[in-house]
Amino acid sequence: MAWSLEGQLFETCNCDLICPCSAYPFAGADYDRCLTVYGFRIDSGQIEGVDIAGTIMAIAFDAPKYFLEGNWRLGLLVDANAEQAAKLTALFTGELGGPVAALSSMISENLGVQRVPMQYSVQSGTRVLTVGNLGRLAITELVPTGEENGPPARLTAKFNPKTAAGLTDGQITMCKAETGSHLDAFGIEYRPKVGLWGHFALAG
Repeated sequence: MAWSLEGQLFETCNCDLICPCSAYPFAGADYDRCLTVYGFRIDSGQIEGVDIAGTIMAIAFDAPKYFLEGNWRLGLLVDANAEQAAKLTALFTGELGGPVAALSSMISENLGVQRVPMQYSVQSGTRVLTVGNLGRLAITELVPTGEENGPPARLTAKFNPKTAAGLTDGQITMCKAETGSHLDAFGIEYRPKVGLWGHFALAG
């Protein structure tokens, strides 16, 4: 196996209530542009023999309202050493095959790659992704009952592989973005309102 990785997926976007692209992508985003940040905390894995456990990746994503039409713009943020960063970049730009390669025709502009220190923390139902001095993104699980420590809202289904490739248990937990969450990267201002998280496993 040339590469494999497992960990936790973190997403924020600028839609109002939930991420339509995850729930039903044909409905379109709430606004003219879908501004999303995908974070990947990689707990275990290797790429062509290089250990990548403990690294963090983020994809800064800008797409039209109906993102399945393509014309995506994206940039990569990487917290890893030089060797690990090179391998992660090759994987997440589609050079090594897998789901990203299958989606490469949807990308109209690569915004570049930036190495930046990142931290990913989990406390109770809140997850925080800090991206150097570029921003801080925080999401908290939605609890429909309003009860402290109650069960969060989840989507459980066989998800469209184009929108949720690699989700290991067919389940994502719905979240709201913390007020003040922001990221300024590649000339784009990300000011999310909602989010989600799930476990992922990819191999090729």
